[in-house]
Amino acid sequence: MITWEDFYTVMCAMVPLYFAMFVAYGSVKWWKIFTPEQCSGINRFVATFAVPVLSFHFISHNNPYQMDSRFILADTLSKLLVLVILSVWASLSAACAGRRRRAGRLDWVITLFSVGTLPNTLVMGIPLLRAMYGDFTQSLMVQLVVLQCIIWYTLLLFLFEYRAATMLIEDQFPGTAAAAIAKFDVDGDIISLDGRDPIRAESEVDADGRIRVRIRRSISSALDSGLSSSLGITPRRLSNISGAEIYSVNTPVRQPASADRFTVRDITLGCRSASPHLSGYASSDSYSLQPTPRASNFNEMEISTPVWVRSPAAPAGLLIRQQSPGAPGALKLAWEGCGGQGDKDVGGGQDLSFRSTSKFVVDKEDEEEELEVEGDQEMPAAFVMLRLILTVLGRKLSRNPNTYSSILGLLWSLISFKWGVNMPTLVKESIKIISDAGLGMAMFSLGLFMALQPRIIACGPKMAAISMAIRFLSGPMVMSVASMVVGLRGVRLHTAIVQAALPQGIVPFVFAREYGLHPDILSTGVIFGMLVSLPVTLLYYILLGL
Repeated sequence: MITWEDFYTVMCAMVPLYFAMFVAYGSVKWWKIFTPEQCSGINRFVATFAVPVLSFHFISHNNPYQMDSRFILADTLSKLLVLVILSVWASLSAACAGRRRRAGRLDWVITLFSVGTLPNTLVMGIPLLRAMYGDFTQSLMVQLVVLQCIIWYTLLLFLFEYRAATMLIEDQFPGTAAAAIAKFDVDGDIISLDGRDPIRAESEVDADGRIRVRIRRSISSALDSGLSSSLGITPRRLSNISGAEIYSVNTPVRQPASADRFTVRDITLGCRSASPHLSGYASSDSYSLQPTPRASNFNEMEISTPVWVRSPAAPAGLLIRQQSPGAPGALKLAWEGCGGQGDKDVGGGQDLSFRSTSKFVVDKEDEEEELEVEGDQEMPAAFVMLRLILTVLGRKLSRNPNTYSSILGLLWSLISFKWGVNMPTLVKESIKIISDAGLGMAMFSLGLFMALQPRIIACGPKMAAISMAIRFLSGPMVMSVASMVVGLRGVRLHTAIVQAALPQGIVPFVFAREYGLHPDILSTGVIFGMLVSLPVTLLYYILLGL
């Protein structure tokens, strides 16, 4: 039976965290203490130092030789069960759907898996469960944090990169051409296929008819860097801790005074970008929620990705590119392939709403009617795709500080608890002084994120209700089933159910924003879920204690 003293203990653990969050919210929303640039600096400290060091601190102090196998098995089984159910649903529904709808099924598999199985275990789970059920739950939560960082976030990133690679291939090699691809060579400055930086694919065919594709940064991207320097604009750095962090789902990027006179897109050469969805945001960290606003010579939230299309009226091999609406010379011509001779103006200000390289609009009054390429889309061999995805996945993980903190923490705990080696006091205290700030600063950063959003419920009330039901009802139900299957009982069963009802994790939202996949849903899960999670988890705590 839950007593008032137990309830007070839980509130004492959680109210300080929410206090830090609401102080940050008021500092931006009401008192105007911090600007977006200053918020980015605070969040950069959290993403680069506070949270990784906090993660290292918890993991390094957890005994890996006393892992609760049933608890871990229950958590793993619940996630696999959700993934299998979603995969079966996607496969069955794709059997009678078109190519575009089949691709959409993968999108929802990724989003629903994120919403249903990846809670905020590190920041919210450890203090909440320790106050509810005792200090032993800290070890259980740390074990889940290790699995999330090393296995589940890596799997999620793999799915995102697979989706991005599929979109790239469909865009560049429509129909059956992709089946002949034998190898992908990825340039060293490409760390992801998410479309933040324009990329292109150059292909060559060997004597056996096999295609070898080289993925590299596009000419327009190279020109962007050079022109940005000449215009006094700081170029983006290819790093996952680049300092350009996300702070809003739909925040426009500022334009300098020269934007109305000159744009990089006006001099883009005639090579199609292989980037299927240029997002306009540089890479971000795992807990990165705010950006360093950077000057830009075009508004990336209003201008779509440069699109090359085959015109029925154009000569063979000629592509038409749509420019920004209202820009001078809005219609460009370029010869297909990377051996083109540059762009050529053919008009001024015409608005042709072309969608992709394999489709063109046939009805001006109904832009949704498009002519699909005949034949099903084929993909390269499985090992070719796997090699491509693992290449970019390894590069992306190598630039994430949380990857190093989790692995180093696990390695130190293995050494420390195996041979009884204690960390030197000098090193221990140096880590502790930063990790002590980790929880408070993480919640403070969430408060800044909330204050900078135009709406708390970004995806609309209906979708928000569905995502909250999945997060707080379906997640605990699946976890309870998996826990009972493996024989988890008593307090550990209660702990498993309550941790499944924690608010949405931050990392899935950051990935969703980077790859342009339902960021509004994940943003609502982070913000609105944080607000309702305390009463929801308290309700589970009381009901399970009856």
